[in-house]
Amino acid sequence: MKYLYSFLIFLSFLGFACSEQGPDRIPIALRADIQIEHYMKVGPECLRILHDPISKDLFYTTFDGNVYQIKKDFWGRPHPIQIYSAADHGITRLQGAAFMDSTLFLIGNFKVNNGKGTKGIGMRSTLEPDGGRALSILFVTEEIGSTKTIFDHGFNGIAIDPEKKSLYISSGARTDHGEVQDNDGHYPGSRDEALTACVLRIPADSKALYLPNDYDFLKSKGYLFADGIRNAYDLAFSPGGQLFAVVNSGDYDHPEDMFWLREGQHYGFPWIMGQIENPQQYPDWIPDPETDPFIPPTSHAWLQKYFRNDPDFPPKPDSIEFAPPVRNLGPDANIYRDRLTGTIKDADTTDVLLGTFTAHRSPLGLFFDQDSVLAGDLKGGGFVTSWTDGENFPLMMRVSPYGEDLMHLRLKFNEEQDNYDVETNRIVDNFLGPTDAVMIDNEVFVIEYNARRANIWKVILPKSQNSTL
Repeated sequence: MKYLYSFLIFLSFLGFACSEQGPDRIPIALRADIQIEHYMKVGPECLRILHDPISKDLFYTTFDGNVYQIKKDFWGRPHPIQIYSAADHGITRLQGAAFMDSTLFLIGNFKVNNGKGTKGIGMRSTLEPDGGRALSILFVTEEIGSTKTIFDHGFNGIAIDPEKKSLYISSGARTDHGEVQDNDGHYPGSRDEALTACVLRIPADSKALYLPNDYDFLKSKGYLFADGIRNAYDLAFSPGGQLFAVVNSGDYDHPEDMFWLREGQHYGFPWIMGQIENPQQYPDWIPDPETDPFIPPTSHAWLQKYFRNDPDFPPKPDSIEFAPPVRNLGPDANIYRDRLTGTIKDADTTDVLLGTFTAHRSPLGLFFDQDSVLAGDLKGGGFVTSWTDGENFPLMMRVSPYGEDLMHLRLKFNEEQDNYDVETNRIVDNFLGPTDAVMIDNEVFVIEYNARRANIWKVILPKSQNSTL
């Protein structure tokens, strides 16, 4: 097997040697104690990067179902070797991946009903004694209506609990903000479903588990862990064992939430995002960017008339108390649109504690310094990337010029609120669409998403002198 790998890597190197070009955009460290190195170029639509604790290799995945293992050539240069395609595992929209020891979990969706519907699916890839990998079904869901929009988020984020007993899996909303999306009359009247806008918990040893689109069933079996979460594209456990999620809001200028996820809690979607109510729930709301500055006039939801007077919008349940987001103490990612005046403000100069990040930042790539290997103020903290920026992304331009960065998160428990607050500091700037990151010792590998070609960057953080790793 190892000789085959070497031969394939050699052939791959010949191709790369002829075509390799420098990165189009270079990240910039915002601290003197951080170093950045270009690790390698990758192909289009890369989403996830992960570390195999057995082989010690990095892996990455693409949206259309490819899985690559990164191997080193004779000269120590990294090159991708394709392990799977969608034809192997059946996941045509692959958005989640995680290792648990030698087992690789792949999470996503595939189309049914001539593309009008979709099913969520999880696959398990198990390492065999001969070094190969065997695929088996982890779970599959009942069919739910797909949509023709960019807002059908599907199954994506995954986190494995520290005891390695359960998988926590995000299923994003199929809507922008709870509007009807019936896909040309198919699945009439459909908004969000029991299997969307939630975080599920399933046993890590599940085999071909079937998940129906039934709220009462999912809750009674303990599969529905938390509800009312628009799109928790990344989940991660903190060193203390708390599960956190970073969530993408919709096209309205709602701030983007970070949640401390606790079992049985409802986090507000579609009635509230980023501590701001969804106005479409009110039957007298007449959407118009001229009178409501929170509506970006260039947004997809406005141009496609998804913001609309909606008297049939389901009322907020009186029996549910919504769990609040983590509050941002600043100094970064806390620029917001004021609810009363509609003007843009920096929370550092007001008394507002944003819940949580600046609108349209698209927080992704959440991870923690699990073993406290880092030095100084970074030790034991969290980190998150932002996919968009205010220089090129029209929705974010209206709010903030900052983004496409890596931020450090210092979480602080607030006993009075029974929740966490967070200090946010940008530490690396100028990525190009970063979607995920993984930390190995004091090195962070960040992968970028691009329609043609992107990069993996190595960010070297200062290491504690007391670390034994």
